[in-house]
Amino acid sequence: MITVRWLVTAGAAAVLGVGSLAATGPTPTPTPPPEPPPAQPPPSLDRADVDRAVGRLDGSVAELMKRTGVPGVSVAVVYRDKVVHIKGYGVREVGKSARIDADTVFQLASVSKPIASTIVSGAVGVDGWQKPVNPALPEFRLKDPWVTSHVTVADLFSHRSGLPDHAGDLLEDLGYDQDYILSHLRYEPLAPFRASYAYTNFGLTAAAESVAAEKGVPWAKLAEDTLYKPAGMNHTSSRFEDFVSNPDRAHGHVKQADGTWKALYVRDPDAQSPAGGVSSSARDMATWLRLQLADGSLDGRRIVAEDALDLTHHPEAVANPAPAPAARTGFYGLGWNVSYDDRGRLRLSHTGAFAQGAHTNVTMLPGEQLGIVVLTNGAPAGVADTVALDFFDTAQEGKPSRDWLPLVNALYEQEADAGVSPTNYAKAPAHAKPAKADSAYTGTYTSAYYGRLAVAKGEDGGLVLRLGPETERQSYRLTHYDGDTFSFPTRGENAVGPTGVTFSPDGKTVRVEYLDQEGLGTFTRTAS
Repeated sequence: MITVRWLVTAGAAAVLGVGSLAATGPTPTPTPPPEPPPAQPPPSLDRADVDRAVGRLDGSVAELMKRTGVPGVSVAVVYRDKVVHIKGYGVREVGKSARIDADTVFQLASVSKPIASTIVSGAVGVDGWQKPVNPALPEFRLKDPWVTSHVTVADLFSHRSGLPDHAGDLLEDLGYDQDYILSHLRYEPLAPFRASYAYTNFGLTAAAESVAAEKGVPWAKLAEDTLYKPAGMNHTSSRFEDFVSNPDRAHGHVKQADGTWKALYVRDPDAQSPAGGVSSSARDMATWLRLQLADGSLDGRRIVAEDALDLTHHPEAVANPAPAPAARTGFYGLGWNVSYDDRGRLRLSHTGAFAQGAHTNVTMLPGEQLGIVVLTNGAPAGVADTVALDFFDTAQEGKPSRDWLPLVNALYEQEADAGVSPTNYAKAPAHAKPAKADSAYTGTYTSAYYGRLAVAKGEDGGLVLRLGPETERQSYRLTHYDGDTFSFPTRGENAVGPTGVTFSPDGKTVRVEYLDQEGLGTFTRTAS
């Protein structure tokens, strides 16, 4: 899952609590809770400002779709508890005539996170955020036993547990299920507890699943009972099967080398459902925005406790330290990017992005009672974020402050390129050493984290590498590069292009380059 943190801009520091990577010891005196953020300034926008921004949406969306080729978009705007704009644009699938409308269901990707924090608030209230995760979810353990026993739901929702960035995502790509992934995070190295920030889908998932376990129901059922049904969000689900079976669904698209878009993949995010597995429509998301902006109420009915929901809007962890003295710090709350703008207004946002075909954005100014949600059915090309940025610029200043699209898209491209190997495996060195006989490499290797890796002769006589759970092994044809090094093209949400596979000279180990970001990618040969 792609992560872009730039929408986190500014805010006030939060007390992160106590704890360290030091081993076991006496329980420290709890740190007093941080004071709540300052009151919001008086609203500076009126209905005319909002109408001006709404009036520009049709043209803005059409222009951005034309510039990028993204096939379908759906947008909803809420102001003062009213849905003042809701509309679909484009098609559900390229090459077919079915149009996007307000009820078309999209995968939300990481916009699932603020929805998950709404559900947790509704299920357990303020006190539930501070409960340790491990008692309710004993299979979830971290490398340090002390951290395991102390890490709370709030710690994991605000990404301050110490887990590395996107810990567990590669296991999901290989086909491992949620139980396997959560039980193997204990092998991941830890940064200082409550003193570091790293975005982790499976950390947040563990926290949400612990809440569901305490309630004695699956997460998807808890989501339905706590939020979707009470709010009347009838087209929203935390189950992949509900999305994929919906006849009015937006198909995910990826951009091809020739600039066209194709629906090639169907992303199944069930393993990380709380963090990225929600599907919803613009109409349902508008309902959720109304609930958020009305402090947990909807049409006079209390759905979520106000104090618990308000807590999710507080800054909890420093996500983006200020790059210069005059710049602002960016924060992460409980499932939200939290920032404060030039007028001191709280700004809440989250972007969702699947490289296999989804890009979404939700942004709110609670003090203005104004929010927008943008759903698209294409891999990130900047559209969802740009629509939101243009909208708020136009409401405040009368027009966009800049052409946001190139900046936003460049950030997604930078994220996508971050894990690409510096080695060009498509071109062997001029004086490449020959490989040994195939028998030097074939066999079974194991890793405590990634499980079993097998190397065998393929039907064409070359070598094939197999990874993943026994029930659905993934096969990759190895291409020789130099000496004991081969390569194969990666697949899945976190694919990084060709990656290296290097066997040790004695044949006892093999290292898979893209799996070794945290030093966990070396497999040891097992006895025959």
